[in-house]
Amino acid sequence: MRVRIAQDASVEEAEAIASALERTVPGDGRVEVYVGDADEPAVVHESDGDGAAGSVSGGGEPSGATPAEDLGPTARERALREEIADIRRGGPEKYRRRLAEQGKLFVRDRLELWFGDTDPVPGEASGADYDRTADPSGLRFEDGTFANFDAWHPDSPETDGAEDSDGSAGDGDRLPADGLITGAAAFAGRDVHFMANDFTVKAGSMAEHGVEKFLRMQQRALKTARPVLYLMDSSGGRIDRQTGFFANREGIGKYYYNHSMLSGRVPQICVLYGPCIAGAAYTPVFADFTVMVRDMSAMAIASPRMVEMVTGEEIDLDELGGPDVHARHSGSADLVAEDEHHARDLVAQLVSYLPDNSDEKPPQTEGRPPAKSPEGIDGVVPEKPNRGYDMERLIERVVDGDSFFELQPEFGPEILTGFARIDGRPVGVVANQPAQRAGAIFPDAARKAAEFVWKCDAFEVPLLYLCDTPGFMAGSGVEKEGILEAGKKMIYATSAATVPKQCVVVRKAYGAGIYAMSGPAYDPESTVGLPSGEIAIMGPEAAINAVYANKLDDIDDPEERERRERELREAYREDIDVHRMASEVVIDEIVPPSDLREELAARFAFYESVEKERPDKKHGTVL
Repeated sequence: MRVRIAQDASVEEAEAIASALERTVPGDGRVEVYVGDADEPAVVHESDGDGAAGSVSGGGEPSGATPAEDLGPTARERALREEIADIRRGGPEKYRRRLAEQGKLFVRDRLELWFGDTDPVPGEASGADYDRTADPSGLRFEDGTFANFDAWHPDSPETDGAEDSDGSAGDGDRLPADGLITGAAAFAGRDVHFMANDFTVKAGSMAEHGVEKFLRMQQRALKTARPVLYLMDSSGGRIDRQTGFFANREGIGKYYYNHSMLSGRVPQICVLYGPCIAGAAYTPVFADFTVMVRDMSAMAIASPRMVEMVTGEEIDLDELGGPDVHARHSGSADLVAEDEHHARDLVAQLVSYLPDNSDEKPPQTEGRPPAKSPEGIDGVVPEKPNRGYDMERLIERVVDGDSFFELQPEFGPEILTGFARIDGRPVGVVANQPAQRAGAIFPDAARKAAEFVWKCDAFEVPLLYLCDTPGFMAGSGVEKEGILEAGKKMIYATSAATVPKQCVVVRKAYGAGIYAMSGPAYDPESTVGLPSGEIAIMGPEAAINAVYANKLDDIDDPEERERRERELREAYREDIDVHRMASEVVIDEIVPPSDLREELAARFAFYESVEKERPDKKHGTVL
């Protein structure tokens, strides 16, 4: 192509015109720019077909590449971007439409929700025309975008023009990114590793290259010591490809080895967006914290079809392993979100209490007043020791306003566990709940507390125990459920924890309950009591019955028997009163209830840097 421009045009202007025109010339394009009526071109641009260009100025020798500011994307780069955009479309269009019908986000939209600036809506922006070439602003980078590219891409000789069942070329065999996205992103003010299944690709199933990406992400998290987010929506291993990943040394089984290595080193948080069956279900249970989305997610060791084959039981997936099952009965779900946006919000709150890794302290914030005045604490605790009340009413008067973030609220509800802040300092709260079965500790509650204490200790979160319990529950039912084993775990976790601990005897501290709740023998930094507190082997009624039953039975006069029994109870109650415990220096201090928050804030601040030693050994034998 020859172009003649005005006589007074500069060489720089000629260069710019030649550069712009060269991009429009197909094939081996050559652009010559003449100034005025000159016989020789002022600038010559030549393309080699791949977009690489050289120039000749003033008819002389080639001057080399055009200035950097004049270079633009080549055809080769544009082709690469088209491939990336195609990969980011995910699996077949019909499966993306199905997600919209289920009220679920396509995985790329989900990443936009988590790491981007926009607020995607399920079903919107999920079509083939959606531009996925731009990453969400918080997405640092992605790894393995081209995983399994040669096996499915239409330009690959291996696909050889395969057709989908609906006649579209190659769509049914689309395996973009091998159904798994991994990378790094910024979330809630920190850098994290992440993985996310693409359910439009073989129902989010895992195969050789996706497994490799997953393993690399975990192994890199061990090196960087940064948290890991698992955004799960997987039907499990891709059965027809199992020889490539199932039993291999670096196969899917290595997931759980890596989970174990990461456990207690960095926070692992899993959100379930769909059915996670068989091997896929172990990632959420290995994670430190698991969020299930209502009416969307489930996890089970086997599918309903497999359950029926093995046991004959007919059951749907929600009944088998839905959110209610794992939030109320198994304890495998820490939280249940109402929708995708709620799930993200819950995780954002959760990570605000946690450090990036076990070498760091939890992040502190500016302290703020409690939601309710501490002056109401004594009014919350009933005068009658056997009357129930809601421990959350006390907690909201001790911790910073709206900072109590409860975990597993429906599992083992006789104990409350959750994170909170006291004067901006994160603490883990373990509190008996007298509103539930009088606060007696049942097996599920003991397991729940043990696991929470263990996680707090792993991530350097100090512990606050609020004790008001008649002790561990007795009876044949709880014995069959393993009350001794569960109680052992709770006591072990409390004993082994090396973070600062404060124990408050709010009211009843009976039996082994005071042991499990980090009483004086369990290395707390302090044991303080409220004036309503009592510490005893058992409550007055049970004690009098155990010790004086025969003597009382010998009294024939009912009124005399009742008077004598009342005297014995009052004498026993004086013996176990918190004042006697303070007089004997069993506890460190009796605190006016209105001062409890201030007292705890001072004690947690003072003991913040405490270091504790435990016996030098490989590890304990209690799991």
